[in-house]
Amino acid sequence: MSVEAALLLPVALALIALLVQPACVLYTRSVMAATAGELARLSLTLRGGEEELREFALRRLRAVPDLSIFHEGGERGWEIVCTGPDEQGAVCVSIEGRVRPLPLLGSLVAALGTSEGSSVAVRVEATCDIRASWVGGSYEEWIGIWG
Repeated sequence: MSVEAALLLPVALALIALLVQPACVLYTRSVMAATAGELARLSLTLRGGEEELREFALRRLRAVPDLSIFHEGGERGWEIVCTGPDEQGAVCVSIEGRVRPLPLLGSLVAALGTSEGSSVAVRVEATCDIRASWVGGSYEEWIGIWG
């Protein structure tokens, strides 16, 4: 093995690690954001309990591999909070999970989220309104129009 190859191999592996870790975190965030949006829309129309909403979210979050660079803690590692709908018809959903970065990139990934020990919190929020802002009048006024 030549001296150039001995130097090039660690540099190439470090560059691959620099590309893989952010891709894993961004994949996890995108799945979480899609799940939060779907959960917000579902909670506006669902007449079931909060346990059904959690099961729906966990089913969607199973798309994230159960590896520490994507997510750690399994199904118990997800914190899912769904509030609303309130009197204005707004729903807010937040999903939080934990990622353990690769040892080389721990300080870089810690800058993306709140670090707690060896893991980094990744949090996504979504809000949704049951009624569009451009719709005017109350429910009684709309009923009165159609007699």
